[in-house]
Amino acid sequence: MTETSGAQVAEVVRDFEELYGSAPQGVWAAPGRVNLIGEYTDFNDGFVMPLALPHTAVAAVSRRTDGVVRLHSADMDGGVVRLDAAGLEPLSGGGWAAYPAGVVWALREAGHPVTGADVHLASTVPTGAGLSSSAALEVVTALALNDLYELGLTRPELARLAQRAENAFVGVPCGIMDQTASACCAEGQVLHLDTRDLSLRQVPFDLAAHGLRLLVVDTRVKHALGDGAYAERRAACEAGARALDVPTLRAIDHSHLPDALASLDSETVRRCVRHVVRDNERVERVAAHLAAGDPRAVGPVLTEGHASLRDDLRVSCAELDLVVDTAVRAGALGARMTGGGFGGSAIVLTDESVADTVAKSVQEAFAQAGYTAPRIFPAIPSAGARRLL
Repeated sequence: MTETSGAQVAEVVRDFEELYGSAPQGVWAAPGRVNLIGEYTDFNDGFVMPLALPHTAVAAVSRRTDGVVRLHSADMDGGVVRLDAAGLEPLSGGGWAAYPAGVVWALREAGHPVTGADVHLASTVPTGAGLSSSAALEVVTALALNDLYELGLTRPELARLAQRAENAFVGVPCGIMDQTASACCAEGQVLHLDTRDLSLRQVPFDLAAHGLRLLVVDTRVKHALGDGAYAERRAACEAGARALDVPTLRAIDHSHLPDALASLDSETVRRCVRHVVRDNERVERVAAHLAAGDPRAVGPVLTEGHASLRDDLRVSCAELDLVVDTAVRAGALGARMTGGGFGGSAIVLTDESVADTVAKSVQEAFAQAGYTAPRIFPAIPSAGARRLL
């Protein structure tokens, strides 16, 4: 099951009642996301274009007044995790529970009077697939507590707090894109987000009207952004900004990139700078193609972006490269890895008429290479976080 259904809501409510002995005060959902273009740009104050998926994290939640936080996940082994809201400590581990617990910590640290909660979670967002399963957990928790405690926070503010939870509490140095996509995306739209000032606009993304389909290919190769590789790329980008005497790489205009690269000594830093500046420009090209009503033209930009992620940023892997190469050879308009890389998912833009052929070609290529069969499904631009009950 991917789309949040009445049956799923009823199941979450029933499980909550069995766990905690009373009905929840509400049920909320927050989606995973796939990023159309703009990778590793969000922590450089750059541009991104994500869309929400129909896959969601669903949370049944009630508030408490005794300072106790109780967390449970239908998707994880183990019982209820019981924590003291006042005693939450950053970087103290805790596995999956650190994500919702971090939101409680971030809200309290910001001065919001969160005095505890009972939470039961169930998610259809694939974990380790680069589709922001962690952001969905954070945002659904943040939205539920915002509503239950009547905090009055806006969606962008909730996204910021969720990002702080992941950065400072869990210890993953992610940018703002994932949480903003989960909180702010709209059905039938792709979100154009300027991460420097957090301005955003919804861009119509009706591929079916143009005879197109966007596929997500989950390679089933698990990635973990906390393993240091993501942080290394971020550090290289920050080193590049310091060397170029700019606040962030967003300040480097695409037309000035050759001069900027020529002034850098480190090859690693040079590659990271080149990717970020060019990917910012690719986001603007994609936005222009969509505004002109020409989504087919997006395809080659995706493939170009993958080459940059593979060769400059070096965050791809053999399985992701195989998806892209096979899909394009089979007639797709373009493809690229999406998310943090080192596994996870790729996206493929294809004509509807050959979408099944492209998907079959990728599956056969994986089988021939001896890889685990990939999971392939359409990326349907879906609603952001919302209250269900």
